Amino acid sequence: MTWDEIDWSVLDRLRARFLSETPASEPYWQSPDDLANYDFTYGERIGWKWDQVLRELSIRGWSPTGRTVLDWGCGSGVASRRVIAHFGASAFESLTVWDHSPLACDFAAQAAQAAFSTLRVMQATPGYLDSGSRIGLLIISHVLNELPTGARDTLRLLALRADAILWVEPGTHDISRQLGGFREQLRGGGFRVVAPCTHENECPMFAIGRERDWCHFFAPPPSEIFADSNWVKFGQRAGIDLRGLPYAFLALDRNHAAAVSPVSDRRMVAAATLDPNAESAPALPAAAVTPPTTGTEDLSRVVGRVEHFKPYARFLNCDATGLTDLEVPKRANPALYKELERTKAPLVYRWQRDGAKVVGGQRVGIETTD
Repeated sequence: MTWDEIDWSVLDRLRARFLSETPASEPYWQSPDDLANYDFTYGERIGWKWDQVLRELSIRGWSPTGRTVLDWGCGSGVASRRVIAHFGASAFESLTVWDHSPLACDFAAQAAQAAFSTLRVMQATPGYLDSGSRIGLLIISHVLNELPTGARDTLRLLALRADAILWVEPGTHDISRQLGGFREQLRGGGFRVVAPCTHENECPMFAIGRERDWCHFFAPPPSEIFADSNWVKFGQRAGIDLRGLPYAFLALDRNHAAAVSPVSDRRMVAAATLDPNAESAPALPAAAVTPPTTGTEDLSRVVGRVEHFKPYARFLNCDATGLTDLEVPKRANPALYKELERTKAPLVYRWQRDGAKVVGGQRVGIETTD
């Protein structure tokens, strides 16, 4: 697919469908051409979100250990292609794709096989989805705003079969808090939270008084697209701000030392409910809760955007103690103030603080900035 081959009428129709924000009762892909147009444009933007998530996992030193991959709700398959390209095809034995649209499954499987010729690529069968076999790495991308209740239950059961989960969603208030509900249900039962959290405590977004907050971040698009008239035209026609891509995500893996038995897994499924309108997530059985791990208690993650004012920068900080509004006085640390304004990297830091004032900081993965 090239810009000369783009069918703008297809993109207009897909955009109208995406804006409806209602659960999909049937596949909206009408032809392989729909998927090719989507993959080249909207799918590429989703790929930029995945690139940023994968950068963060790299600076945290994380990589999956499971050799099998399931891309559930694959669409055009951009998510699994980004993940496999990042970690290397040699890190995996197979990729299985599933979508309620057979057209999407075909497209995703063919695109993955073309990109990774040595990888075994297949489409999920009903028997595989219903089995209890382990899943090495479960990839989920942009599905929550379209899932009916029954599909959410299916997804929860699949998640419990996985050794690791990478999950990216739009960075809206509602979707992010739904994703936070999944986090609360999965952080016990043998799962540990890898990112974006720097702790495994209860999500502070669900604390009383924090109902208006949500866990989201912004992925930078490649700088060259702003000089590309095709991308500019696409952004204008689609009504999209090309400057930043809000996203929410979860990365979890199995703490095998604390892993629960299949019987405990089933008990956890029975105990947990996924009410998308709930403002707090139900608690897991007490025996399933995994204690916080050590070694990351001093890390912080900046949530949302950093606001810059003439005398200081202000942001919402999340760490093991909860959510805190922090400030970086420009005069006290001009280099850090400037870095927070300019950096495109994931904002994972070790702060030196004096109360709510940040007096110094070291971004994870680089040298000190104070």
